[in-house]
Amino acid sequence: MQYIIILITCSSADEAEKISAALLDEKLIACANIVPGIQSLFRWQGEMSKENEVLLILKSTAEKFEPVELAVQELHSYDTPEIIAIPIVKGSEKYLKWISDETR
Repeated sequence: MQYIIILITCSSADEAEKISAALLDEKLIACANIVPGIQSLFRWQGEMSKENEVLLILKSTAEKFEPVELAVQELHSYDTPEIIAIPIVKGSEKYLKWISDETR
């Protein structure tokens, strides 16, 4: 099984909590960490933008990425939310088993 970390930037902690709760309820993720107080600089529609955001760090499996992506696109306030996955190369066996158990 391939395990992943999914990164999503959100406009607020409330939005991050709403998304996390929905994904947990559907067993699409095992865990969500909400990291407040990030500042994002990016280009959007040809202009430089700077926003205060919240980073959502999700733990799941690769097979759950597409359903996570669809759910986030429905729940997120952004037209084009950041939804990217990074493979977990190594992890404690017990923790990875827990991710598997929680996303079944």
